[in-house]
Amino acid sequence: MAKKNTKYPWQDKICNHNQIGGIETSVIDDGLGRGNRIAWINTGSGLRYKVVIDRAMDIAETFFNQHSLCWLSHGGFTAPRPDANRGLEWLYSFGGGLLTTCGLTHIGGPDADETEERGLHGRISNIPALIESIVQPDPVAGNLSMSITGVMKQTKLFGPNLELRRTISGTLGKSTIRIVDVVTNLGSEACPHMILYHHNFGWPLADQGSVIVFKGRCKSRGSDDDNAIFNKDHDYRICQGPLESHRGGGEAAGFINVTTDSKGFCSVGIANRKINLAVVIKYKKNQLPSLTNWQCWGFGDYVTGIEPGTNPPIGQIAAKKQKKLIKLAPGESRSYDLELSVLANEKRIDKFITTFGK
Repeated sequence: MAKKNTKYPWQDKICNHNQIGGIETSVIDDGLGRGNRIAWINTGSGLRYKVVIDRAMDIAETFFNQHSLCWLSHGGFTAPRPDANRGLEWLYSFGGGLLTTCGLTHIGGPDADETEERGLHGRISNIPALIESIVQPDPVAGNLSMSITGVMKQTKLFGPNLELRRTISGTLGKSTIRIVDVVTNLGSEACPHMILYHHNFGWPLADQGSVIVFKGRCKSRGSDDDNAIFNKDHDYRICQGPLESHRGGGEAAGFINVTTDSKGFCSVGIANRKINLAVVIKYKKNQLPSLTNWQCWGFGDYVTGIEPGTNPPIGQIAAKKQKKLIKLAPGESRSYDLELSVLANEKRIDKFITTFGK
C-alpha cells in the first residue's frame, strides 16, 4: 500500500491554484476608479486584499473572513491624478485603504520654497506602476509563495527623478502581507527623499474600545485638536466613538518614538478583542525611525492611521531645519521592508497587546 502524503491537505485533490488562492488582475470599469488596474490577492487563509496597480500599488479593500480591516473614503480609490501636487488636492483622490504611500520627496502638509511648491503628502500615490512580474503559487508542486512586482517613476525634467520598485508578496495559508520597497535616485543630482506608509484602519477592526498598540513615547503634533487627544490625562491608545468635534474635518495626530525589540524591529498595530482580531505591522526602525498615529473619529470618516515613515509628516522645510531631511545621491537607493500580519487567536492577541503595548 502506498504511503499517504499528509504534507498538504489538498494533496491529489486540486489541479488549479485558484481553488485555494492566488493573484487575479482586472480593470475597474465604472465610477470614480474607472480604468484603474487592480490585483486581487487571496492568501487562502481568510486574508484577501486589492492592490491598486495604477495608484502606486497601494492596497485598498482588505478583508479577513467577513471583517473589513481598513477604512475607505467616500470616493475610494479614484483614477490617478499625477498632476495633483498643490495645496490639499491630494485629498480629492485619497482612497484610504490598508495602505496609501506618501512621498517620495515630501510628506506632510503643503509647503514651498524657492525650488518648488509641494502639496499635501506628495505625488507617489497618484503614479501608476509598470508591472515587472506576477508570480503565482503552485500548491500542486509545493510552492506556496506568490508576489507582484512593479515600478513607479516620480520624474520631472530638470527636477527629481526617483524610482520606487515595490514587491508585495505572501504565502498560501498565511495571513501575512510582505512589502519590499526600493527607492532609487535616477537623476544626476542629489534629491530630497521622504516616505510615509499611511495605514488606515476602519470599522469593525477600529471601533470604540479597540486598542492602538505601540510601546514608546508619544507627543502631540501640537495643534489644539491634537492636544485634546494626545495628552497625559487621556488614554489615546483606546479608540473612541464618533466625536462631534471631528465632524466634517476634525482630526488629531501624535508622533511616537517607538521602542524596538533586541533585533531593532518595531511591532505596532491595532487590536479589537470584541471580534478577536488584530493587525500587526512589523518593520525596522533604522529604515523608518518615525511613527505617526492619526485619529479621525468623524461620522463616516471614522479612521485611525498607523504610519511608519522616514520622518513625521512635517514637510521638507521642517525636516531640513531639524537636519533630518534625507538626500539621495545620484544612483543611491534606500530599502524599506514591512510585514503586516493578521491575528485571530485570543491568546496571540493578548500576547501582542501585553508585549508591544504600554
